Amino acid sequence: MPIAIPGNTDTSSSSHTITKPSSSTPISTSTSTLLTSGQHEPDHSLIQPYSSFPKKITGRTVWKREDFIDDEKLWKRRWGKEHVQELESAYEAFESTGKSLEEITKETFPLPPGVSAFLHNIRDDVVNGPGFTLIQGLPVTDWDIKKTAAIYLAIGQQFGRTLSQNRKGHVLGHVKDLGNDPTQIDKVRIYSTAARQFFHTDSADIVGLLCLQRAKEGGESDVVSAHHVWNTLQAERPDIAELLATPNWYFDRKGETSDGQQGWIKKAVFYWHDGKLVSHYDPYYVKSITRFVEAGLIPGHSPAQLEAIQVLEETAQRLSLHMILAVGDIQFVADTHVFHARTAYIDYPAPAPRRHLLRLWLSTPTAEGGWKRPYPDSDHVKRGGIQVNQQPEKCPLDAE
Repeated sequence: MPIAIPGNTDTSSSSHTITKPSSSTPISTSTSTLLTSGQHEPDHSLIQPYSSFPKKITGRTVWKREDFIDDEKLWKRRWGKEHVQELESAYEAFESTGKSLEEITKETFPLPPGVSAFLHNIRDDVVNGPGFTLIQGLPVTDWDIKKTAAIYLAIGQQFGRTLSQNRKGHVLGHVKDLGNDPTQIDKVRIYSTAARQFFHTDSADIVGLLCLQRAKEGGESDVVSAHHVWNTLQAERPDIAELLATPNWYFDRKGETSDGQQGWIKKAVFYWHDGKLVSHYDPYYVKSITRFVEAGLIPGHSPAQLEAIQVLEETAQRLSLHMILAVGDIQFVADTHVFHARTAYIDYPAPAPRRHLLRLWLSTPTAEGGWKRPYPDSDHVKRGGIQVNQQPEKCPLDAE
């Protein structure tokens, strides 16, 4: 049975439902007709029991920190001078059309062949391989914020479709300390604070981060293969692996809900689906459900579950690769099979600029080679993200 999508304004369906497209169905790229599908609980008819999960994952998605420390060419790339010239020329052509940032697609902001070819293999590594990359050297200090944002959005379109990241409809996100209280985890999104972000995934297939300003101290990045973490848990703590593969975890939605939706979602951390191990997890969203538990609406997590998320964090820390983003660096991470984290940070004193990264959440549709997921919106072009009612997409040029 199709499921309603708040925010799906495709006028071809009067009921605004998700339907599985046929192989001949063209995929709309217009942000004016198709919005983010939003958060959904899994389709329980598609959930595989823990006994069906493999004991060990193999292949390109499984990697060890030592492999990448010894050979940075495996994950670091750099823009060539010719790439930058092509990007600037493409921006000038886009700017001449008078279109807004919200209208950027592959069609409205096409990238020249050199840049497209450069990004093509990187995309495959992110979607089907190790699941992360660092592209260095974008000259953002030479560009104003609008030009930087436009070029970044166009680069992101080569990886997937932009998604709304919050109740405000931001498809261009800003990771910046706004002075919010990080202890108020049921109300505050941690990206708007300077607090540590523990290992997690976002509500997307790929997350992109472009560094505009660094912090005085900290704010550094860690990534780990979720498949290597799984293999390690299966070998060391299969009881915890089983807990994480059981769909009885409650995730807070922090009030970012459409009319009629519950304030939480019940799901698993790991799924075995279509021959792939898919992960989706954020400890802050697991830990912030207290108000619903106290109201008697949902049960709290068991002591065994609380131990499981602690062991998951410790295992990810032990196996992770550390990296530092310089100004102009772009990091892309596959939320399907990589966990990422950030250390706490301290900004330079005012009036110096604060640490500032531009963020993209991207959907890689199944029709474009993305992984199938055991969710009712798996075939939706702009699956995942956060969509509140019919909130339109926005590209603010600073945090708000």
